[in-house]
Amino acid sequence: MRQQDLYLNQELSPAERRAVQRRVLKGELHRIAPGVFTPLAEEQWPGLLQREKLRFLTSQFPDTVVGYRSAFEGMAGRDEVIFLNSSYNRSHEYPGLTVALIKGVGPQAGDQPISGKSIYFPSLPRMMLENLSIDRHPLHRCAPIAEVEKRLTMICESRGESHLNVLRDEARQLAPLLGLMREFDKLDKLIGAILGTRPEQALADPSARASALGLPYDTARIALFDTLVTELRTRSFTLLPDQTGSGVEATHQAFLESYFSNFIEGTEFEIGEARDIVMHNKITEKRSKDSHDIIGVFQQIIHPGWRSQTLSTTPQVLEQLRARHAEMMHARPEIEPGEFKDRMNFAGNTAFVAPERVRGTLVEGAKRLADVAPGMPRALLAMFLVAEVHPFLDGNGRLARLVMNAEFSAAGECRIIVPTLAREEYMDCLR
Repeated sequence: MRQQDLYLNQELSPAERRAVQRRVLKGELHRIAPGVFTPLAEEQWPGLLQREKLRFLTSQFPDTVVGYRSAFEGMAGRDEVIFLNSSYNRSHEYPGLTVALIKGVGPQAGDQPISGKSIYFPSLPRMMLENLSIDRHPLHRCAPIAEVEKRLTMICESRGESHLNVLRDEARQLAPLLGLMREFDKLDKLIGAILGTRPEQALADPSARASALGLPYDTARIALFDTLVTELRTRSFTLLPDQTGSGVEATHQAFLESYFSNFIEGTEFEIGEARDIVMHNKITEKRSKDSHDIIGVFQQIIHPGWRSQTLSTTPQVLEQLRARHAEMMHARPEIEPGEFKDRMNFAGNTAFVAPERVRGTLVEGAKRLADVAPGMPRALLAMFLVAEVHPFLDGNGRLARLVMNAEFSAAGECRIIVPTLAREEYMDCLR
Protein backbone atom coordinates (compact mmCIF):
# COMPACT_ATOMS: atom_id res chain seq x y z
CA MET A 1 0.00 0.00 0.00
CA ARG A 2 1.45 3.35 -1.09
CA GLN A 3 2.34 5.81 1.67
CA GLN A 4 0.02 8.84 1.65
CA ASP A 5 -1.33 11.57 3.91
CA LEU A 6 -4.97 10.48 3.78
CA TYR A 7 -6.41 6.96 3.84
CA LEU A 8 -10.09 6.45 3.08
CA ASN A 9 -11.74 3.08 3.69
CA GLN A 10 -13.97 3.72 0.69
CA GLU A 11 -10.91 3.65 -1.57
CA LEU A 12 -9.20 0.62 0.04
CA SER A 13 -9.42 -3.11 -0.52
CA PRO A 14 -10.29 -5.35 2.48
CA ALA A 15 -6.61 -6.25 2.90
CA GLU A 16 -5.59 -2.60 2.82
CA ARG A 17 -8.23 -1.73 5.41
CA ARG A 18 -6.83 -4.37 7.74
CA ALA A 19 -3.34 -2.96 7.21
CA VAL A 20 -4.62 0.51 8.11
CA GLN A 21 -6.21 -0.82 11.30
CA ARG A 22 -2.92 -2.44 12.33
CA ARG A 23 -1.12 0.88 11.82
CA VAL A 24 -3.79 2.64 13.89
CA LEU A 25 -3.19 0.20 16.76
CA LYS A 26 0.55 0.88 16.52
CA GLY A 27 -0.06 4.64 16.69
CA GLU A 28 1.25 5.21 13.17
CA LEU A 29 -2.10 6.46 11.89
CA HIS A 30 -4.78 8.65 13.49
CA ARG A 31 -8.53 8.51 12.96
CA ILE A 32 -10.01 11.83 11.79
CA ALA A 33 -13.52 10.55 11.10
CA PRO A 34 -15.18 7.18 10.48
CA GLY A 35 -13.14 5.47 7.78
CA VAL A 36 -10.69 8.40 7.50
CA PHE A 37 -7.09 8.12 8.71
CA THR A 38 -3.82 10.05 8.48
CA PRO A 39 -0.22 9.82 9.71
CA LEU A 40 -0.09 13.61 10.14
CA ALA A 41 -0.14 15.41 13.48
CA GLU A 42 -3.47 16.85 14.61
CA GLU A 43 -2.51 20.46 13.93
CA GLN A 44 -2.11 19.56 10.25
CA TRP A 45 -5.57 18.06 9.86
CA PRO A 46 -7.41 21.28 8.87
CA GLY A 47 -5.02 21.91 5.99
CA LEU A 48 -5.19 18.27 4.95
CA LEU A 49 -8.99 18.26 4.76
CA GLN A 50 -8.97 21.47 2.75
CA ARG A 51 -6.48 19.99 0.27
CA GLU A 52 -8.35 16.69 0.04
CA LYS A 53 -11.83 18.15 0.38
CA LEU A 54 -13.32 16.38 -2.61
CA ARG A 55 -12.00 12.92 -1.67
CA PHE A 56 -13.08 13.40 1.93
CA LEU A 57 -16.60 14.57 1.07
CA THR A 58 -17.06 11.73 -1.40
CA SER A 59 -16.10 9.17 1.23
CA GLN A 60 -18.39 10.60 3.89
CA PHE A 61 -21.34 11.88 1.85
CA PRO A 62 -21.67 9.96 -1.44
CA ASP A 63 -24.47 10.79 -3.88
CA THR A 64 -24.99 14.29 -2.45
CA VAL A 65 -25.13 17.52 -4.45
CA VAL A 66 -23.06 20.59 -3.58
CA GLY A 67 -25.61 23.26 -2.82
CA TYR A 68 -26.45 26.87 -2.16
CA ARG A 69 -23.55 29.30 -1.70
CA SER A 70 -20.98 26.48 -1.69
CA ALA A 71 -21.89 25.88 -5.33
CA PHE A 72 -22.15 29.61 -6.01
CA GLU A 73 -18.60 30.13 -4.69
CA GLY A 74 -17.22 27.10 -6.51
CA MET A 75 -16.61 25.23 -3.24
CA ALA A 76 -14.08 27.88 -2.27
CA GLY A 77 -15.94 29.61 0.56
CA ARG A 78 -13.72 31.52 2.95
CA ASP A 79 -15.52 30.37 6.10
CA GLU A 80 -14.73 26.65 5.59
CA VAL A 81 -18.38 25.60 5.39
CA ILE A 82 -19.69 23.24 2.72
CA PHE A 83 -23.42 22.88 2.06
CA LEU A 84 -24.63 19.59 0.57
CA ASN A 85 -28.09 18.53 -0.56
CA SER A 86 -28.85 15.33 1.32
CA SER A 87 -31.82 13.28 2.51
CA TYR A 88 -31.78 14.90 5.97
CA ASN A 89 -30.71 18.03 7.85
CA ARG A 90 -27.58 17.85 9.98
CA SER A 91 -24.24 19.58 10.51
CA HIS A 92 -20.95 17.74 10.93
CA GLU A 93 -17.86 19.35 12.44
CA TYR A 94 -14.41 18.28 11.30
CA PRO A 95 -10.99 19.88 11.82
CA GLY A 96 -11.12 23.11 9.83
CA LEU A 97 -14.27 22.09 7.97
CA THR A 98 -18.01 22.17 8.66
CA VAL A 99 -20.34 20.14 6.46
CA ALA A 100 -23.96 21.31 6.59
CA LEU A 101 -26.41 18.81 5.14
CA ILE A 102 -29.62 20.34 3.83
CA LYS A 103 -32.64 18.13 3.22
CA GLY A 104 -33.26 18.31 -0.49
CA VAL A 105 -33.48 16.47 -3.77
CA GLY A 106 -30.67 14.29 -5.08
CA PRO A 107 -28.90 14.63 -8.43
CA GLN A 108 -31.07 15.87 -11.30
CA ALA A 109 -30.55 16.24 -15.03
CA GLY A 110 -27.76 18.76 -15.54
CA ASP A 111 -26.01 18.03 -12.23
CA GLN A 112 -22.53 16.72 -12.97
CA PRO A 113 -20.28 14.34 -10.99
CA ILE A 114 -17.15 16.16 -9.87
CA SER A 115 -13.98 14.59 -11.30
CA GLY A 116 -15.91 11.36 -11.89
CA LYS A 117 -16.66 10.93 -8.19
CA SER A 118 -20.02 10.22 -6.54
CA ILE A 119 -20.56 13.80 -5.44
CA TYR A 120 -22.29 16.23 -7.79
CA PHE A 121 -22.03 19.88 -8.78
CA PRO A 122 -25.41 21.45 -9.55
CA SER A 123 -26.55 22.81 -12.88
CA LEU A 124 -26.61 26.59 -13.22
CA PRO A 125 -30.44 26.78 -12.99
CA ARG A 126 -30.43 24.69 -9.80
CA MET A 127 -27.66 26.79 -8.27
CA MET A 128 -29.54 30.02 -8.95
CA LEU A 129 -32.84 28.68 -7.61
CA GLU A 130 -31.27 27.40 -4.39
CA ASN A 131 -29.56 30.71 -3.70
CA LEU A 132 -32.87 32.55 -4.00
CA SER A 133 -34.34 30.54 -1.11
CA ILE A 134 -35.39 32.17 2.14
CA ASP A 135 -32.28 31.84 4.30
CA ARG A 136 -32.88 30.98 7.94
CA HIS A 137 -29.86 28.72 8.29
CA PRO A 138 -27.51 29.77 11.13
CA LEU A 139 -24.53 29.34 8.77
CA HIS A 140 -26.12 31.52 6.05
CA ARG A 141 -26.55 28.99 3.28
CA CYS A 142 -27.47 31.44 0.47
CA ALA A 143 -25.31 33.91 -1.42
CA PRO A 144 -26.40 37.57 -1.04
CA ILE A 145 -29.14 38.56 -3.47
CA ALA A 146 -26.93 41.30 -4.95
CA GLU A 147 -24.32 38.67 -5.82
CA VAL A 148 -26.93 36.54 -7.56
CA GLU A 149 -28.01 39.56 -9.59
CA LYS A 150 -24.40 40.36 -10.43
CA ARG A 151 -23.83 36.79 -11.64
CA LEU A 152 -26.92 36.98 -13.84
CA THR A 153 -25.72 40.30 -15.25
CA MET A 154 -22.29 38.83 -16.00
CA ILE A 155 -23.94 35.93 -17.84
CA CYS A 156 -25.86 38.45 -19.91
CA GLU A 157 -22.66 40.41 -20.60
CA SER A 158 -20.49 37.46 -21.56
CA ARG A 159 -22.98 35.15 -23.28
CA GLY A 160 -25.83 37.38 -24.37
CA GLU A 161 -29.48 37.80 -23.49
CA SER A 162 -30.40 34.49 -25.12
CA HIS A 163 -28.48 32.59 -22.43
CA LEU A 164 -30.54 34.25 -19.69
CA ASN A 165 -33.70 33.18 -21.48
CA VAL A 166 -32.40 29.61 -21.76
CA LEU A 167 -31.48 29.68 -18.06
CA ARG A 168 -34.98 30.83 -17.18
CA ASP A 169 -36.61 28.13 -19.33
CA GLU A 170 -34.49 25.39 -17.76
CA ALA A 171 -35.18 26.70 -14.26
CA ARG A 172 -38.92 26.70 -15.00
CA GLN A 173 -38.78 22.96 -15.75
CA LEU A 174 -36.52 22.17 -12.79
CA ALA A 175 -38.28 24.18 -10.08
CA PRO A 176 -41.24 21.78 -9.52
CA LEU A 177 -38.85 18.82 -9.15
CA LEU A 178 -36.87 20.70 -6.49
CA GLY A 179 -39.90 22.20 -4.77
CA LEU A 180 -38.58 25.69 -5.52
CA MET A 181 -41.48 27.36 -7.34
CA ARG A 182 -41.34 30.51 -5.20
CA GLU A 183 -37.66 30.75 -5.95
CA PHE A 184 -38.39 30.46 -9.65
CA ASP A 185 -40.81 33.39 -9.41
CA LYS A 186 -37.97 35.46 -7.93
CA LEU A 187 -35.57 34.34 -10.65
CA ASP A 188 -38.11 35.13 -13.35
CA LYS A 189 -38.52 38.68 -12.01
CA LEU A 190 -34.77 39.24 -11.74
CA ILE A 191 -34.07 38.06 -15.27
CA GLY A 192 -37.00 40.09 -16.57
CA ALA A 193 -35.67 43.20 -14.82
CA ILE A 194 -32.16 42.69 -16.22
CA LEU A 195 -33.56 42.22 -19.72
CA GLY A 196 -35.76 45.28 -19.30
CA THR A 197 -39.12 43.49 -19.44
CA ARG A 198 -39.87 43.88 -15.72
CA PRO A 199 -39.54 46.83 -13.27
CA GLU A 200 -35.93 47.37 -12.20
CA GLN A 201 -36.94 48.18 -8.60
CA ALA A 202 -36.67 44.45 -7.86
CA LEU A 203 -32.89 44.63 -8.30
CA ALA A 204 -30.38 45.32 -5.54
CA ASP A 205 -27.09 45.11 -7.47
CA PRO A 206 -26.02 48.40 -9.14
CA SER A 207 -24.82 46.71 -12.33
CA ALA A 208 -28.08 44.79 -12.66
CA ARG A 209 -30.10 47.99 -12.15
CA ALA A 210 -28.00 49.77 -14.76
CA SER A 211 -28.75 47.01 -17.27
CA ALA A 212 -32.45 47.23 -16.50
CA LEU A 213 -32.39 51.01 -17.03
CA GLY A 214 -30.82 50.64 -20.45
CA LEU A 215 -27.29 51.66 -19.40
CA PRO A 216 -25.52 48.34 -18.88
CA TYR A 217 -21.85 48.64 -18.04
CA ASP A 218 -18.74 46.49 -18.15
CA THR A 219 -18.38 45.26 -14.57
CA ALA A 220 -14.77 44.17 -15.06
CA ARG A 221 -13.79 47.64 -16.30
CA ILE A 222 -15.60 49.33 -13.40
CA ALA A 223 -13.70 47.10 -10.96
CA LEU A 224 -10.49 48.15 -12.74
CA PHE A 225 -11.42 51.82 -12.36
CA ASP A 226 -12.08 51.26 -8.65
CA THR A 227 -8.63 49.70 -8.29
CA LEU A 228 -7.08 52.74 -9.95
CA VAL A 229 -9.07 55.10 -7.71
CA THR A 230 -7.74 53.33 -4.62
CA GLU A 231 -4.19 53.61 -5.92
CA LEU A 232 -4.56 57.29 -6.85
CA ARG A 233 -5.97 58.15 -3.43
CA THR A 234 -3.02 56.58 -1.63
CA ARG A 235 -0.28 58.15 -3.77
CA SER A 236 1.22 61.61 -3.41
CA PHE A 237 2.09 63.52 -6.58
CA THR A 238 4.46 66.41 -7.18
CA LEU A 239 2.59 69.56 -8.18
CA LEU A 240 3.98 71.08 -11.39
CA PRO A 241 2.38 74.49 -12.03
CA ASP A 242 1.65 75.42 -15.63
CA GLN A 243 4.41 77.74 -16.84
CA THR A 244 2.96 78.26 -20.32
CA GLY A 245 2.41 81.90 -21.10
CA SER A 246 -0.06 83.37 -23.56
CA GLY A 247 0.19 84.35 -27.21
CA VAL A 248 2.95 82.75 -29.26
CA GLU A 249 4.17 80.62 -26.36
CA ALA A 250 0.74 79.05 -25.86
CA THR A 251 0.42 78.46 -29.59
CA HIS A 252 3.78 76.69 -29.76
CA GLN A 253 2.89 74.50 -26.79
CA ALA A 254 -0.44 73.55 -28.38
CA PHE A 255 1.29 72.73 -31.66
CA LEU A 256 3.84 70.43 -30.03
CA GLU A 257 1.17 68.66 -27.99
CA SER A 258 -0.96 68.10 -31.09
CA TYR A 259 2.03 67.03 -33.20
CA PHE A 260 3.17 64.34 -30.78
CA SER A 261 -0.34 63.20 -29.86
CA ASN A 262 -0.95 62.46 -33.54
CA PHE A 263 2.54 61.09 -34.15
CA ILE A 264 2.03 58.50 -31.41
CA GLU A 265 -1.05 57.26 -33.29
CA GLY A 266 0.82 56.91 -36.59
CA THR A 267 -0.06 60.27 -38.16
CA GLU A 268 3.50 61.27 -39.00
CA PHE A 269 4.63 64.50 -40.67
CA GLU A 270 7.96 66.25 -40.85
CA ILE A 271 7.95 68.95 -38.18
CA GLY A 272 8.13 71.76 -40.74
CA GLU A 273 5.27 70.34 -42.79
CA ALA A 274 3.14 69.93 -39.66
CA ARG A 275 3.90 73.52 -38.63
CA ASP A 276 2.67 74.81 -41.99
CA ILE A 277 -0.51 72.76 -41.66
CA VAL A 278 -1.34 74.07 -38.20
CA MET A 279 0.03 77.61 -38.33
CA HIS A 280 -0.72 78.50 -41.94
CA ASN A 281 -3.55 76.10 -42.80
CA LYS A 282 -1.50 74.60 -45.64
CA ILE A 283 -3.35 71.31 -46.00
CA THR A 284 -1.25 68.56 -47.57
CA GLU A 285 -3.26 67.67 -50.66
CA LYS A 286 -2.55 63.94 -50.65
CA ARG A 287 -3.04 63.70 -46.89
CA SER A 288 -5.99 65.95 -46.27
CA LYS A 289 -7.52 63.83 -43.50
CA ASP A 290 -4.22 63.45 -41.64
CA SER A 291 -3.74 67.21 -41.90
CA HIS A 292 -7.14 67.87 -40.38
CA ASP A 293 -6.37 65.38 -37.56
CA ILE A 294 -3.49 67.58 -36.41
CA ILE A 295 -5.58 70.73 -36.74
CA GLY A 296 -8.49 69.14 -34.86
CA VAL A 297 -6.38 68.30 -31.83
CA PHE A 298 -4.58 71.65 -31.95
CA GLN A 299 -7.83 73.62 -31.92
CA GLN A 300 -9.07 71.82 -28.82
CA ILE A 301 -5.82 72.60 -27.02
CA ILE A 302 -5.72 76.28 -27.95
CA HIS A 303 -9.44 77.07 -27.57
CA PRO A 304 -10.23 78.24 -23.99
CA GLY A 305 -13.58 76.46 -24.01
CA TRP A 306 -11.98 73.09 -24.68
CA ARG A 307 -8.56 73.54 -23.08
CA SER A 308 -9.74 73.28 -19.48
CA GLN A 309 -13.13 71.60 -19.82
CA THR A 310 -13.14 68.83 -17.22
CA LEU A 311 -15.26 65.73 -17.60
CA SER A 312 -18.63 65.74 -15.90
CA THR A 313 -19.36 63.17 -13.21
CA THR A 314 -22.96 62.93 -14.48
CA PRO A 315 -24.46 61.45 -17.69
CA GLN A 316 -23.52 64.75 -19.33
CA VAL A 317 -20.10 63.16 -19.85
CA LEU A 318 -21.56 61.35 -22.87
CA GLU A 319 -22.38 64.57 -24.71
CA GLN A 320 -19.05 66.12 -23.73
CA LEU A 321 -17.10 63.27 -25.28
CA ARG A 322 -19.29 63.12 -28.36
CA ALA A 323 -18.85 66.86 -28.96
CA ARG A 324 -15.07 66.67 -28.52
CA HIS A 325 -14.81 63.72 -30.87
CA ALA A 326 -17.11 65.26 -33.49
CA GLU A 327 -14.97 68.38 -33.74
CA MET A 328 -11.63 66.59 -33.56
CA MET A 329 -12.43 63.99 -36.25
CA HIS A 330 -14.82 65.97 -38.48
CA ALA A 331 -12.72 65.31 -41.59
CA ARG A 332 -13.19 61.54 -41.29
CA PRO A 333 -16.89 60.82 -41.93
CA GLU A 334 -16.14 57.12 -42.38
CA ILE A 335 -15.54 56.74 -38.62
CA GLU A 336 -18.78 58.55 -37.74
CA PRO A 337 -17.38 61.50 -35.74
CA GLY A 338 -19.23 62.05 -32.48
CA GLU A 339 -21.06 58.72 -32.66
CA PHE A 340 -20.26 55.93 -30.26
CA LYS A 341 -18.95 52.78 -31.92
CA ASP A 342 -21.37 50.19 -33.29
CA ARG A 343 -18.87 47.32 -33.39
CA MET A 344 -16.07 45.94 -31.26
CA ASN A 345 -12.58 47.41 -31.45
CA PHE A 346 -9.33 45.79 -30.39
CA ALA A 347 -5.69 46.52 -29.63
CA GLY A 348 -3.80 43.29 -30.26
CA ASN A 349 -5.58 40.67 -28.15
CA THR A 350 -7.29 43.25 -25.95
CA ALA A 351 -11.01 43.69 -26.58
CA PHE A 352 -12.36 47.04 -25.44
CA VAL A 353 -15.82 47.61 -23.99
CA ALA A 354 -18.66 46.19 -26.08
CA PRO A 355 -20.72 48.81 -27.98
CA GLU A 356 -23.89 48.19 -25.98
CA ARG A 357 -21.98 48.86 -22.73
CA VAL A 358 -20.07 51.98 -23.78
CA ARG A 359 -22.57 54.55 -22.47
CA GLY A 360 -23.16 52.80 -19.17
CA THR A 361 -19.43 52.23 -18.56
CA LEU A 362 -18.61 55.87 -19.29
CA VAL A 363 -21.38 57.14 -17.01
CA GLU A 364 -20.54 54.75 -14.18
CA GLY A 365 -16.80 55.30 -14.59
CA ALA A 366 -17.13 59.10 -14.66
CA LYS A 367 -18.75 58.99 -11.23
CA ARG A 368 -15.34 57.92 -9.87
CA LEU A 369 -13.81 61.24 -10.94
CA ALA A 370 -15.43 62.81 -7.88
CA ASP A 371 -13.54 60.35 -5.67
CA VAL A 372 -10.04 61.61 -6.51
CA ALA A 373 -8.28 64.93 -6.11
CA PRO A 374 -8.02 67.49 -8.95
CA GLY A 375 -4.82 67.61 -10.94
CA MET A 376 -2.75 64.48 -11.54
CA PRO A 377 -5.13 61.92 -9.93
CA ARG A 378 -8.19 63.13 -11.79
CA ALA A 379 -6.24 63.60 -15.03
CA LEU A 380 -4.94 60.03 -14.99
CA LEU A 381 -8.36 58.61 -14.20
CA ALA A 382 -10.02 60.62 -16.99
CA MET A 383 -7.40 59.50 -19.49
CA PHE A 384 -7.67 55.85 -18.43
CA LEU A 385 -11.47 55.95 -18.57
CA VAL A 386 -11.50 56.96 -22.24
CA ALA A 387 -8.54 54.76 -23.21
CA GLU A 388 -9.98 51.66 -21.55
CA VAL A 389 -13.53 52.08 -22.88
CA HIS A 390 -12.40 53.13 -26.39
CA PRO A 391 -15.87 54.53 -27.09
CA PHE A 392 -15.34 55.54 -30.73
CA LEU A 393 -14.15 53.70 -33.82
CA ASP A 394 -11.00 55.85 -34.05
CA GLY A 395 -9.36 58.78 -32.33
CA ASN A 396 -9.65 57.34 -28.82
CA GLY A 397 -5.99 57.78 -27.88
CA ARG A 398 -5.94 61.44 -28.91
CA LEU A 399 -9.23 62.02 -27.11
CA ALA A 400 -7.91 60.36 -23.95
CA ARG A 401 -4.88 62.66 -23.88
CA LEU A 402 -7.06 65.72 -24.49
CA VAL A 403 -9.32 64.98 -21.51
CA MET A 404 -6.27 64.21 -19.38
CA ASN A 405 -4.62 67.52 -20.17
CA ALA A 406 -7.88 69.42 -19.73
CA GLU A 407 -7.90 68.23 -16.12
CA PHE A 408 -4.34 69.51 -15.69
CA SER A 409 -5.22 72.91 -17.16
CA ALA A 410 -8.31 73.21 -14.98
CA ALA A 411 -6.11 72.64 -11.92
CA GLY A 412 -3.45 75.12 -13.12
CA GLU A 413 -0.92 72.34 -13.63
CA CYS A 414 1.48 71.57 -16.48
CA ARG A 415 0.05 69.60 -19.40
CA ILE A 416 1.73 66.37 -20.50
CA ILE A 417 3.28 65.81 -23.93
CA VAL A 418 4.26 62.24 -24.79
CA PRO A 419 7.25 62.45 -27.19
CA THR A 420 8.19 59.70 -29.60
CA LEU A 421 10.94 58.37 -27.32
CA ALA A 422 8.39 57.75 -24.54
CA ARG A 423 5.78 56.10 -26.77
CA GLU A 424 6.50 52.48 -25.83
CA GLU A 425 6.67 53.26 -22.12
CA TYR A 426 3.37 55.12 -22.37
CA MET A 427 1.68 52.26 -24.25
CA ASP A 428 3.06 49.68 -21.79
CA CYS A 429 1.48 51.59 -18.91
CA LEU A 430 -1.92 51.47 -20.63
CA ARG A 431 -1.59 47.73 -21.14
